[in-house]
Amino acid sequence: MQQRPLGRSGLWVGRLGLGTMTWGRGTDEYEARDQLALFIDAGGTLIDTADVYVDGVSEQLLGELIEEFGIRDQVVIATKAVSRPEGERRFDASRHHIMRSLETSLRRLRTDVIDLWQLHAYDPLTPFEETLAACDAAVQSGKVRYVGISNYSGWQTSRAATWQRAVPGRAPIVTAQMEYSLLERGIEREIVPAAQALGLGILPWSPLGRGVLTGKYRHGTPADSRGGNADSAGWIQTYLDERGRRIVDAVATAADGLGSSPTEVALAWLRERPGVVAPILGARTTSQLLAALASDELELPDEISRALDEVSAPYASYPEAGWAQRR
Repeated sequence: MQQRPLGRSGLWVGRLGLGTMTWGRGTDEYEARDQLALFIDAGGTLIDTADVYVDGVSEQLLGELIEEFGIRDQVVIATKAVSRPEGERRFDASRHHIMRSLETSLRRLRTDVIDLWQLHAYDPLTPFEETLAACDAAVQSGKVRYVGISNYSGWQTSRAATWQRAVPGRAPIVTAQMEYSLLERGIEREIVPAAQALGLGILPWSPLGRGVLTGKYRHGTPADSRGGNADSAGWIQTYLDERGRRIVDAVATAADGLGSSPTEVALAWLRERPGVVAPILGARTTSQLLAALASDELELPDEISRALDEVSAPYASYPEAGWAQRR
């Protein structure tokens, strides 16, 4: 697998990442073990988790498997802090909360250092400088190597990255993990230009449009899919509109012409977007991961990439586009 720099840093990672959000719920320990073995065998290195995934079970399982495989020096562990889904305060980026979360993540992951520690979301209730000073302290302590952000808006991304680069010795922001796919290209309006200008690598989550780009919803909703689950159906329905159908049909047509799968086409398109380092593959099963990893062998012809660009082009208007932004 081709290696790429993680933003403007000296760390390089494989161009496809492994997501573990379902590990411990939907993906049991045996399936998780198979996924990790498959990913490592394919040359993957970046593994993404979070302190809140399955109430910490994802981190714990990942730590156990990395220790079992004896591969700590071969992988880049990325985890997150800030989210508090069960509390009244959904996001807490206070020094008190995130430093405690860091210690918990280290224990669960059975490691003495997190390679990439990401702020899971923006917290408007905590002063910006408090959160970023905590990131500096985490890096200076040797418990974190690099810092990233996730789900920040354009101005929040620019402010965080600029703040950290303003004074020598602060821990720079090196990545932005955002939802990004052929079905969700909103980050191209502000986040992508900001990331390129500030040296942040983009880590797309849900690169298959919450599973819709695989084509499995083209002719109905499979009973064993997230779309067929009452608790998650709304999450999928967002992309099951007329625009989504046009995009999925275009992806399927391209796949037929190339003798590949819609999964491979969608990931190959995203992998080569400006600023993208590694789409995070959040497969529930080993067979799904195998299908996604096959995209590493596919290079899209320019005409197909352009056609997919056109059919999925995001809406843009003032001020990010239009007369005031012409070159």
